[in-house]
Amino acid sequence: MKRVHIGHISEIAIKRSRVVRIGDLEIAVFKLSDGVIKAIENRCPHKAGKLSEGIVCDHHVFCPLHDWKIDLHNGLVQAPDDGCVTKFEVEIEDASGEMYLHISEESILAS
Repeated sequence: MKRVHIGHISEIAIKRSRVVRIGDLEIAVFKLSDGVIKAIENRCPHKAGKLSEGIVCDHHVFCPLHDWKIDLHNGLVQAPDDGCVTKFEVEIEDASGEMYLHISEESILAS
């Protein structure tokens, strides 16, 4: 597992996102309304919409293309639609607020 620095928690506003690129892999990092940070692949499974451009509501993001609702906790698309996106573990250092993404070498190579 690779640990990649992705910035400081203060760099993402509440209910907003930022895009992190690792090789060819594009990851959307979101800050939820409760301050929790979540990371998923930045590609809707329906028509490849950029999820980082979607609207965040509670712990979901809505794809900007066709409004698919994706759970940021588990990456699952909500019914009646079907699918999922890869989610990634985010670590935040308590003392500094620096954020790190934990990503497998396989995920990087598969992109």
